[in-house]
Amino acid sequence: MNTHYDVALITVRAGRHGDALAVLRERLAGAADLRACWYSDIGALNRILIIRAQADPAAAIAARLAELEDESPFGLGDLITAMSLDTYVSFDFIAPLAAGDFGPFYEVRTYELNPDGLPPTMALWRKYVPDRAKVSPLIAAMVSVTGTVTRFLHIWPYRSLDERGRLRAKAIADGVWPPPGGPGHLATQQSDIYLPAPFSPMR
Repeated sequence: MNTHYDVALITVRAGRHGDALAVLRERLAGAADLRACWYSDIGALNRILIIRAQADPAAAIAARLAELEDESPFGLGDLITAMSLDTYVSFDFIAPLAAGDFGPFYEVRTYELNPDGLPPTMALWRKYVPDRAKVSPLIAAMVSVTGTVTRFLHIWPYRSLDERGRLRAKAIADGVWPPPGGPGHLATQQSDIYLPAPFSPMR
């Protein structure tokens, strides 16, 4: 079953992510639809990633419009330097995001696929993810249906950066990852490491 997510990526002024998270705690903590609120630590810096479950697309669009019409979107005022709001749809063989202690290091990989790259990528991942997930868990694989397409976002949690390096090397050595031919469907790749805000349901 496909799950829809509302994904906000907010860039804040340098050195101010702590201030922004304090505001977001008041705004988001305890919300039933909140799945994750993380801040970047390695890669593109000064970014906050918010993932919310989206049960009603029309309601999600209305909520986005309300944020944009607000003089202080997300309550962050002039802390914000850039912001994107998008809908992502998960691959149907990936379990929905749920609260839990999986990190604290979350590798968020964002790929842009070739124009014809989504069907073969989904087929390869459906076949090869089960064996890769025996090495370490995959908690999200989703594709954008708004904005720049086709973007493919996938998230891998790790207990430490050393664990990340060791398990990624093991997956390659065991021949379970990456899927054969998979990189040929990719136009661009970006990898960022995020850490959870204290109030994030996924920690």
